Amino acid sequence: MGIWDGLISKIKNVTNKWSQSVSNLFSDSPLTEGFWEELEEKLLAGDVGIETADSLIADLRQLAIDKRISRTSELRGLFADLLIARLEDVPGMGVPLDLSASPAVMLLVGVNGCGKTTTAGKLASAFLKQGKSVILAAADTYRAAAIEQLKAWGERAGARVIASSHGSDSAAVVFDAIRAAKAAGTDVVIVDTAGRLHTKSNLMDELAKVLRVVRRETENGPAESLLVLDSVMGQNGFAQAEAFNKTVPLSGVVLTKFDNTAKGGIAVSISQKLRLPIKCVGLGEGIDDLEPFSPRAFVSALLDVEYSDEII
Repeated sequence: MGIWDGLISKIKNVTNKWSQSVSNLFSDSPLTEGFWEELEEKLLAGDVGIETADSLIADLRQLAIDKRISRTSELRGLFADLLIARLEDVPGMGVPLDLSASPAVMLLVGVNGCGKTTTAGKLASAFLKQGKSVILAAADTYRAAAIEQLKAWGERAGARVIASSHGSDSAAVVFDAIRAAKAAGTDVVIVDTAGRLHTKSNLMDELAKVLRVVRRETENGPAESLLVLDSVMGQNGFAQAEAFNKTVPLSGVVLTKFDNTAKGGIAVSISQKLRLPIKCVGLGEGIDDLEPFSPRAFVSALLDVEYSDEII
């Protein structure tokens, strides 16, 4: 069993919904103008985005001309290579989360309902299974339910949770968490921030305050600043990303609820438009249903193209 087999099988549950799968286009049929039109339709239906879709099709058309291709099946591998090249061209894509600092502080940012608290719990579980010690910081002090939810995830994962009362200063919670991590020699601090509307300047100011605390209390600031995006939102996530990036320089994206969307192409459009690596994808409700994103595993699932573990 390959190292990505589990991820590929989960992603296939998404891509099978993607307009009956882009893969079906690459049958052994004559290459006609209708193929190009249908490919564009499926890419757009999958939320790849018009600019990226047009660019991919233009490149694939040129390859078809250069190689004198007459059957659609001959384009499958070439299209897979194009997708992988685009994804892997994004700086940091495929690179594991940075745990080199001590403690490694990870900020999770995003709007309400995107899945930040769940992602925090899943990350904590993953790091603990790697032998790392973890503290969860309940910095979403605007919602009492968020604090209780993070405590529940902490208990489930076996991670310590630093929390305060509802309405308290979120930056103070982060300060306490980092100080506690230093005192205990904890490896990772995961900060669950409030679900701020990116249009609310006062709430973004609070996030900036949290960032200042992290920078003051650590040598190099956050090890990761991850934007958590709901995959179902699709292209609407771009405005969120641009606004959050102005307040907290983002190092990557976590796509949540990826198993609930028929628009698997959001992984392509997010990376291309934002030039941010997708670090993880949420593929279910279980504590282990958060997977590192692999461009080759994603494309393998999408187009039924196999890649050996050695080249992933």
